[in-house]
Amino acid sequence: MQALYLTERLIACRSVTPDDAGCQDILRERLAPLGFACETLVHGPAAAPVTNLWARRASSRPGAPTLVFAGHTDVVPTGPLDQWTSDPFVPQHRDGRLYGRGAADMKTSIAAFTVAVEEFLAARPDPGLSIALLITSDEEGPSVHGTVRVVEALQRRGERLDYCIVGEPSSVHRLGDMIKNGRRGSLSGRLTVRGVQGHIAYPQLARNPIHLALPALAELAATTWDAGNAHFPPTSFQVSNIHAGTGATNVIPGSLVVDFNFRFSTESTAEGLQARVREVLDRHGLEHEIAWSLSGQPFLTTPGTLVQAVQQAIRAEVGVETELSTTGGTSDGRFIARICPQVVEFGPVNATIHKIDEHVAVADIEPLKNIYRRVLEALDA
Repeated sequence: MQALYLTERLIACRSVTPDDAGCQDILRERLAPLGFACETLVHGPAAAPVTNLWARRASSRPGAPTLVFAGHTDVVPTGPLDQWTSDPFVPQHRDGRLYGRGAADMKTSIAAFTVAVEEFLAARPDPGLSIALLITSDEEGPSVHGTVRVVEALQRRGERLDYCIVGEPSSVHRLGDMIKNGRRGSLSGRLTVRGVQGHIAYPQLARNPIHLALPALAELAATTWDAGNAHFPPTSFQVSNIHAGTGATNVIPGSLVVDFNFRFSTESTAEGLQARVREVLDRHGLEHEIAWSLSGQPFLTTPGTLVQAVQQAIRAEVGVETELSTTGGTSDGRFIARICPQVVEFGPVNATIHKIDEHVAVADIEPLKNIYRRVLEALDA
């Protein structure tokens, strides 16, 4: 079981973001003998560099489409080690499960699609399909020196990508029950409302920014931003933090800071949401400023060649009719979608990602690898 063996090797690398900790060296050792041109792109600060691997094996046939497998070797911190049943970076088997940090998110997927590529090329050494792997160590972190930088480099070179499978753990209850064919956009704002500080016993000499802002915040929270569509739920507005005051109970604060976020569908745009927020705040007469941060545009792959290939591979391997979904947070698919028209996310069950005692079912690893291989075969047909 090469996929299991490779998963264990990757888990044993203590690759807490943004440290790759040697994972990509392991992958390079397996890919180079298959004819992959392996390129390492290092970005970010010298004290904490981000390592990216772009490995591509071009087809000998002119105009062949390119399928990319994308993933991340970095993992989130372990949390309290004394709460883990075993060392999170020493892979352990218990009750049919493989335990370790990154087991589900997402070293099993990386191992599975690497071995799937090996098996595919052993059977079809000259396919009519170019194959690439895009691997980063900056997905669980800020995501500013990872996949997005590789995509920018590929854009400058004029690289054409046709299909991409991101190995994110998309399954919910059993392997293959859900794939992501898109993600919502994420737009954050930090609103500062200015008032006039003063003694709480003399409110007529002050302007309380909390009181001033509450009606506007209530309106923003009650607003229907869009109705969503067949693929996306309605856009949501959520306040995550509110801060004001000096800590004293007898001081009216001089300012209020509110952090909020939109998860938005393709029915809205970042520019449109910003304009609507400004209109509400201006109408309420607030003296304010907003610092905006757009971390991802929404993307959608409508059912077509790639979606059908993944659905059929899942059905053939595990007998599951998969559900298409755009729920959840952001992923690096948002960057790849800039240069690739068909992007989906598919991987193991996500029930334990980022948790203590993260694990995957050992029985799912071989079928996951086989599904990836079946997709390669379908796209090469």
